[in-house]
Amino acid sequence: MKNSKSRFISIGITILFILCYIDAHSIDTLKISSPSGKILVKIWIGKQLSYAISYDNKIIMQPSHIDLQLNHKLSLSANNKIKSYNVKKVNEEIICPVPERRKIIHDVYNQLSVAFSTPYLVDFRVYDDGVAYRISTRFKDSITIKNEVAEFCFPGQPSAYIAQIHKMDGVDIFHSSFEELYILKRLDHFSKDSIAFSPFLVIPQANPKIAITESDLDDYPGMFLRGTDSSQVRGTFAGYPIEEKIAEGLYSSSIVSRRADYIAKTKGSRSFPWRILMIAPADKDLPSNDMVYCLASPSRLKNTSWIKPGNITDEWIVGINLFNVPFKSGLNTASYKYYIDFAWRFGFDRIMMDAGWSDTHNLFHINPDINMDTLVAYAKQKHVKIAMWTLALTLNRQLDSALTQFNKWGVDFIMTDFIQRDDQKSVNFHKRIAEACAANKIMIMYHGTYPPKGFNRTYPNAITREAVLGSEYNIGSDKVSPNHDLLLPFTRMLAGSLDYEPGLLNNASKKDFRPIEGDVMSPGTRSHQLAMLAVFDSPIQFFSGNPSQGYLEPKYMDFLGHIPTTWDQTNILDAKVGQYIVTARKKEGNWFIGGMTNWDSRDLTISFDFLNEGQYQATICEDGVNADRYASDYRLYTVLVNKNNHMSLHLAPGGGFLIKLKKL
Repeated sequence: MKNSKSRFISIGITILFILCYIDAHSIDTLKISSPSGKILVKIWIGKQLSYAISYDNKIIMQPSHIDLQLNHKLSLSANNKIKSYNVKKVNEEIICPVPERRKIIHDVYNQLSVAFSTPYLVDFRVYDDGVAYRISTRFKDSITIKNEVAEFCFPGQPSAYIAQIHKMDGVDIFHSSFEELYILKRLDHFSKDSIAFSPFLVIPQANPKIAITESDLDDYPGMFLRGTDSSQVRGTFAGYPIEEKIAEGLYSSSIVSRRADYIAKTKGSRSFPWRILMIAPADKDLPSNDMVYCLASPSRLKNTSWIKPGNITDEWIVGINLFNVPFKSGLNTASYKYYIDFAWRFGFDRIMMDAGWSDTHNLFHINPDINMDTLVAYAKQKHVKIAMWTLALTLNRQLDSALTQFNKWGVDFIMTDFIQRDDQKSVNFHKRIAEACAANKIMIMYHGTYPPKGFNRTYPNAITREAVLGSEYNIGSDKVSPNHDLLLPFTRMLAGSLDYEPGLLNNASKKDFRPIEGDVMSPGTRSHQLAMLAVFDSPIQFFSGNPSQGYLEPKYMDFLGHIPTTWDQTNILDAKVGQYIVTARKKEGNWFIGGMTNWDSRDLTISFDFLNEGQYQATICEDGVNADRYASDYRLYTVLVNKNNHMSLHLAPGGGFLIKLKKL
């Protein structure tokens, strides 16, 4: 049953192709365009099924091949012909139960469905901001898939922002935490021995930019992109795990010691994941692209009213290094009561009890310094929820009993960590955990795993994911920087919400930053950290700063603690990949505008012409006059504005701002 409503749907009748959509001179050469007509896709079959894409009458995707190869040597392309085809025009509205960007998504596209002489079908959907295709099969019995061919061939010599996987010791290349830097390199320098995970952003020599990703990943491995030493990349997939072993340690994980020569065994009659090409003539078009969500299967949960996202504290990054307290801080009852008090004081919905509250290998062996009954009662008194961290292997083993215990404690949100794979077996693990959590009215966040890729629409209780190089890396490295932050809205975030865990209060300039465990800094300014709460999609937003430091700045914390995490509407006002972004989000009549820059200082002018008539009180947190030298310097003040006003803001190197607009 679809969890969406439609005001206008034009999909009722299968029609013959007409000239504005389909070139019917040959049944083996078909064309379909986007609703605006700017994007045109050509599909044909010779020795292989091929497609090409043009934008504004210019080729942006050269002939590229599609195939699905089964173990008994039957493939989509082998000795196949187009049997029939039809087209439909769709104009729907999707109502989002958890509105990461907006409550209502307009899902408008033209679809070409092609049936072949063998039991294969291929659907092409063409939006005004991209193209997607998926393969379906109609075999009676189960099938074994040897490989899928997904080629993406680009003209000229484009570059790309590539999150290349670096092989971890003792495991094959398909093991990854999906936490890498995005490096810009020429596509023909991306070697055939290298793979990257998606989203994968291609920068042609002339616009538009093209992002490759996928959606509706179910009972099937995720798609990596492999280089070819040319301007082409190809999908590559982890083989099915037939032997696994446990990598023992504090944070044990399951690793594959032997893979099959096939990628999946699955039902013979089904649809496979969508392969997506987002097409963006302007950089600001990328962060607001909704194709991944639209293409995912609708919610499988009948009731989603119990899903209550919000903001949350976490102690992992700062190591519970509290000060100005009369007790010994650490993993103990007194420290967590302090976190509960802090959450209650500044408007946070939950606190996270991260790794260490129990034995990582047994969730029922609770840290003897922690009294859960005391904490549960205290949190209930303060109207603050408790959330729990788990190790994925342990949660998998103790799932039913653990969820029962979490319910007794009033826990409605958990994290599970150290998965580090996206082969078919791992993908099915995510589904099993989400379904079990939903049956217990518990939200789930996956860490150490791949991006959501539409899973958050199908299972709205799977509220967010990590799969990002975020704040925790500041503990021991200098990898994370404002330059990196300004790539995420145009790369990783295209595949769904991300758990970056912003909010660090100890901020440093580029010159002063040092990775210091226990006294963790963030590179960039305080206002840069604050702006992330409006720029990065995540229905659960973590405050990773030190609450003892937060108590010293109550006005700032009051501002931060009351920033929404779900939105009625999102507009990207201005953006440049890797340089800056300005995002405006609406919640119940109020607007929040977040802006961030890379290590370059920048002057930006904000127009309020998107506002309704009337006066608004603007609360502004911007870089202080000395933020270039002392990155924690900020200015917090209020002024009145209306839709006819403009505001000029100076962003320090690694800087940012956040504006709240309250209608008077």
